[in-house]
Amino acid sequence: MRRRSLLAATAAGSFAAPGLRAAQDRSFDSAGVPIRFIEDGRGPPVIMVHGYTSNIERGFVQTGIFPAVAQGHRAIAIDARGHGRSGKPHDRAAYGPEMGRDVTRLMDHLGIAKAHVVGYSMGAHIVAQLAILDPGRFLTLTLGGAAGRLGWTAEDQRRVDEESAEMDQGLLRSQFLRLWPRDRPPPSEAEIRADSERRLAGQDPRALAAVRRSNPDQVVPVERLAAVPMPTLGIVGTADPYLRDFERLKAAMPRLELVTIAGASHGSAPGTPEFRAALVRFLQAHPAG
Repeated sequence: MRRRSLLAATAAGSFAAPGLRAAQDRSFDSAGVPIRFIEDGRGPPVIMVHGYTSNIERGFVQTGIFPAVAQGHRAIAIDARGHGRSGKPHDRAAYGPEMGRDVTRLMDHLGIAKAHVVGYSMGAHIVAQLAILDPGRFLTLTLGGAAGRLGWTAEDQRRVDEESAEMDQGLLRSQFLRLWPRDRPPPSEAEIRADSERRLAGQDPRALAAVRRSNPDQVVPVERLAAVPMPTLGIVGTADPYLRDFERLKAAMPRLELVTIAGASHGSAPGTPEFRAALVRFLQAHPAG
């Protein structure tokens, strides 16, 4: 597909971030589910998967991550199934490991044998499992804001049951409180409802509830994740409750390169210069894995 002008891409429903050329905005069929993706730049391929209730634009374009990566790599980002402009099945079985297989199917679609893979939050859980299921396809692994679903407890299941039931009603209350920065006063009910409305505008709550219910299907034993062969980077804010999981993974995987961003929360870390710099430096340090 020929690269379109900035004006044409914007008119066609693509995007234009400051300093970024018009990215190719396409989709492909992934085992019956249409998956939207964008790509720009040249060099080693880097595939990015965003967080829960997010999309390409919010997760990687507006944060500056996609344009930073595209300066020296072939940057590729997907709208995860259930999100953005990708297909939105309502069946739990359509998610779980299938969310990771969308990445390798996209690689096959584009003729890419190996790629760097980057995930943030939900995307990190997805690619952590994928690194175990198909390690030979990846040059490096970057886990942002989450270290993989390292085991499963009764409390984890209670959380998923509660958050998926709320999502059926179009609310993100429990998740909002769970990921709220530990060093800030609790949010008001008005703040919670406003955030839910903003994040869920134009989305399909039933699909997102199915995504949440599939979380147990993405569990990875910490020992297996620690044994993956590719260089691995973790990036997390010090105010993010997921920092504990990164510390657990680091204990099992001493070679994990762990970058912490002082004062950053789960929501703010991706938009920081420190996040972009750490990711780009890591990719440059491992051009061939």
